[in-house]
Amino acid sequence: MIRALTLPDVLRTNHRTFTLRRVAESDLGALMFLLADDSISAARGDRAEELDTAAYLPALKELMSDSSNEVLLVVDEVDEPVATMQLTRIPGLSRRGATRLLVEAVRVCSVERSSGIGSAMMRWVITTAAATTGAALVQLTSDQAREDAHRFYERLGFVGTHRGFKFQVE
Repeated sequence: MIRALTLPDVLRTNHRTFTLRRVAESDLGALMFLLADDSISAARGDRAEELDTAAYLPALKELMSDSSNEVLLVVDEVDEPVATMQLTRIPGLSRRGATRLLVEAVRVCSVERSSGIGSAMMRWVITTAAATTGAALVQLTSDQAREDAHRFYERLGFVGTHRGFKFQVE
C-alpha cells in the first residue's frame, strides 16, 4: 500500500459519481472478473473461475503488503465494482533522480466502457496520485493490439515515446 495516497476518493464523470478505494482481499472475485472481462487478458489466461483463486490470492496479498504498490477499485453508487488499476511507485536515478508512477492493469467492466470512468481514473492518477507520491512522470504500457486504448491515452496527453519489450519466462 502506498501510504501517501489518501483513499477513498471520489471520481466524477459527466453523469455519475464513483468511489475510488483500496482493494481488500474480499474484492478478489471482482478483480478476477474485471481482468477476465477483457478479451486480451482472457486470451492470456485471466479467468474469473473459483479454481483460479489460489493463483491470484498470493499475488494480491503481496501487492497489498508492498509499500510501493497500490491496487485500486472503482465502485458505483451501490458499491458494485466497475474498474480497477494498479499503481507502482518507482524511484529512479535517470532524469536527475526522478520518481515514476507506473500504471498497470487498467480495466473497466465492459458495460461501463466509454462512460468516462477511465478518463476520471487517469485524471486522478495525473493530478492527485502523481503529486502525492512525488512522481515526476506517469508511465504505462499498453498491448500493441489495444489501438482504442492508445487513442484514449493520447487524448489524455500521454505520448508514445518508447518501445517496450517483454520476455516470457517459462
